[in-house]
Amino acid sequence: MIAYATRFFTLHPGDVIMTGTPEGVGPVEPGDTMVAAVDEVGRMTVKVRAY
Repeated sequence: MIAYATRFFTLHPGDVIMTGTPEGVGPVEPGDTMVAAVDEVGRMTVKVRAY
């Protein structure tokens, strides 16, 4: 996955590649808000939109 990702963007020390789906998560729909948080690193919020 790392080799594939680096074809599209540069990774820097400390970058995080998140994969997979936690148990109990349903389909993501336009209008949903996704939040990823890592203690001592930070929080990222992304609003899902349709193409």
